[in-house]
Amino acid sequence: MTRRYSSEVRAEQRRATRQRVLDAARALLLHRGYHGATIEAIAHRAGVSVQTVYNTVGGKAAVLKAVYDTLLAGDDEPIPIMQRPTVRAMHAATDPRTFLALYARLGRELYGRAAPLLPVVLDQGDPEVRAFVTTIETERATGNAAIAELLHDRFGLRPGVTVADAADILWTLTAPELVLRLVQHRGWSLGRYESWLADTMAHALLP
Repeated sequence: MTRRYSSEVRAEQRRATRQRVLDAARALLLHRGYHGATIEAIAHRAGVSVQTVYNTVGGKAAVLKAVYDTLLAGDDEPIPIMQRPTVRAMHAATDPRTFLALYARLGRELYGRAAPLLPVVLDQGDPEVRAFVTTIETERATGNAAIAELLHDRFGLRPGVTVADAADILWTLTAPELVLRLVQHRGWSLGRYESWLADTMAHALLP
């Protein structure tokens, strides 16, 4: 029992340390950008050693990815977005418009959490950031493809629109650059963006 308790305590300490590192990294990324958020600065702000940053999260690119993933999900739990409550509600939807409205809600939720970091993520002047963007765009395309497949299997698509077409359309309409343009640059509310996204996806994909 003592050994198990000690193991649980160490695991909790590791989680707490990792969270401090991620909190410090997020603050520095938002205020200093990718170049200013050095591993040394992150370690200093978190009150840990540089090696601890590497041990708990990884190098600078891994830190950026971990911060971004945590913001998207709203926590640091190892639960994929596709298993989160809004996506589970999509699986339970009984009509295609509700299905797509929930997908638009998911887009709003993700943007609402990750918006502060998007300017850093979309700044592709650094090779590591470009590689990171390639990674998240690949992940996003995989998620869009799964949604397109599910929409096709459950409700069908507009004649002439293949599953691959639907995946490409969803990938384009849910791009972070698009929501940034509408919300930050054109002054749309998140509610207006969500409604527009739902209607536009339905018009493009449904019979």
